[in-house]
Amino acid sequence: MSDSRVRICNSLSEISGSSWDALGEPDYPFTRHAFLFGLEQHDCLEPFGWHAVYFLIYEGSELAAALPCYIKTNSYGELVFDHAWSQAYQRSGLDYYPKLVTAIPYTPATGERFLINRVLVREDDDAQHYRLLLSSAAIKFCQEHRLSSWHILFAHARILRLLESKTIMLRSDVQFHWQNHQYADFEDFLGRLSSRKRKNIRKERIAAHQHGLDIRMFEGHALDAREWSRVHQLYAAIYQRKYGTATLSADFFQHLGKSLGDRVLVVTARDADEIVAASLFFRSDSHLYGRIWGCEAYARDLHFECCYYQGIEYCITRQLEWFDPGAQGEHKLSRGFLPRKTWSGHWISQPEFRTAIVGFLQQEQRHIDDYQTQLMQHSPYRNENN
Repeated sequence: MSDSRVRICNSLSEISGSSWDALGEPDYPFTRHAFLFGLEQHDCLEPFGWHAVYFLIYEGSELAAALPCYIKTNSYGELVFDHAWSQAYQRSGLDYYPKLVTAIPYTPATGERFLINRVLVREDDDAQHYRLLLSSAAIKFCQEHRLSSWHILFAHARILRLLESKTIMLRSDVQFHWQNHQYADFEDFLGRLSSRKRKNIRKERIAAHQHGLDIRMFEGHALDAREWSRVHQLYAAIYQRKYGTATLSADFFQHLGKSLGDRVLVVTARDADEIVAASLFFRSDSHLYGRIWGCEAYARDLHFECCYYQGIEYCITRQLEWFDPGAQGEHKLSRGFLPRKTWSGHWISQPEFRTAIVGFLQQEQRHIDDYQTQLMQHSPYRNENN
């Protein structure tokens, strides 16, 4: 291995798609060049406080490793909540923002964050060498630019633990994920549930289909530009009614359909030729990720059908191992999604705050562990070894 140096760029326009896509998990959709550069190209980042910074290591002319980061001027779209930390900084007369975040914008899906070219870097020790180089560069960048902290969100716990020597503090939370135990079909899955939960899911599916809608899942390339525009319109309308501004643009949706192929999926509910509800998914070779929902008007249990049950059927049919339908939501438990830990890592520049946050995280970890234990006591499955 040569004496590697870390370079920095501020846009994936400076890196070819083939070079970038040689890094990381090749089937994980959210670190692909098409996804990340699409966010850049189509105005999903800068207007909402995400300013890209990519840390790069080359071996000769080949990209060997990278760390995609963003300078953040808020905590919006991260889904690892640090508002209490921000308020503590403010009370002390210090600035918490800007900060550095290693994350996939608006996407709480666990995956590799330190992207390694596994053709060039074959040994685990060499990969760790690159992670430590990238970590040192990120910390140095924070210090030089007076950033309060560096946060690595929805990363693999094993990798984060390898970085504790860099004073990276680990934090966990719980999401609800569904696991495929080689079910033959949806009825086989239902057979593993308690009688009450099984009956409730059947009732919800019947109710969803009684609206007379044509509900089906399509690969992204099967939708034309008009249909993608409609899916975005439904998604944006949900935000306008409930949350404020939709951060993903109509052009980004069009881009997904053209560039991600069978890695992006859409469930549509149609009244004749009109799409009246839609849910957006992404997939890897082993995981399905549910991300976005939109509907024209409330229809009983349609959300559960489009966002959960269609996804479970897809996983069974395509033999995917896991279905991650997104952050939060205890209502997922009764529908077969069990609590699973997610992890983040945090470096804090101020030593006194670092000490305080260590205590906070220890207390929070006990709460998260108890919460997961309590949830498992309400597992919907008859066989608790699931």
